[in-house]
Amino acid sequence: MEVCSSSGRSFTMSGEGRRKSCKHRLRVLEAPLRIWADGMWLYLVGVLGPSVLVPEIESSVLVGFEAAQRYMQFDGHANAVYLRARNSEVAAVQSVLAATADPQAPNEVDVSQPSATLTARADAQGAFNGLFLGLGAVALLVGAVGVANIMVISVLERRSEIGLRRALGATHGQIRVQFLCEAILLALAGGPAGIAAGALATAVYASTKGWAIVIPTLAWAGGFGAALLIGALAGLVPALRAARLSPTEALRTV
Repeated sequence: MEVCSSSGRSFTMSGEGRRKSCKHRLRVLEAPLRIWADGMWLYLVGVLGPSVLVPEIESSVLVGFEAAQRYMQFDGHANAVYLRARNSEVAAVQSVLAATADPQAPNEVDVSQPSATLTARADAQGAFNGLFLGLGAVALLVGAVGVANIMVISVLERRSEIGLRRALGATHGQIRVQFLCEAILLALAGGPAGIAAGALATAVYASTKGWAIVIPTLAWAGGFGAALLIGALAGLVPALRAARLSPTEALRTV
């Protein structure tokens, strides 16, 4: 397999076309570094960049043919070959791969196209993402309705307080800001609970899969932002309704 440096220099193969194709695929290490693999110490030349189509390569150690034959008893016959072709030539290349790899027994060669698997995986992941986004939108809608109902009830039960404040000189804007702030605080009080529940569910699921527990800053910050926005939108109408109450009408309910 070809391994290349970020400057385009090939370590195991030569050719100007190959040097251009492998540019920026390997991050060369400045200081020598050793790793223990297959019962021996190996010096690292560099770290290969992400391989989207073949992710299993990212957890592999790549060595040259000469080193594999000398130290790892490699017989010179690879059991897997990775080939990259232009999109317009994939079908033509795939049709001759088996006969090229083993002319005597092409039916024993298994030819697969990682891009097809990746496309199916991306479609499935997109469907799951859409499902969870829909569930999240429904949860936000339910939360907004709950905050709005609480604030409407609060305005109805506190008409005397509103009338008294208006009689003492409170302006429409002050009444409106008061109830709007209460709605935002109510939504923000539930925001941390939702974030904590989501983080706990993420941690439990990641632990069962053996994954690292990572919660991006954008995720919990987005939760606080969504809570703030939902509280403001849900409390806007009750706040405007409270601000429009006249002192005489509000005090008449005392």
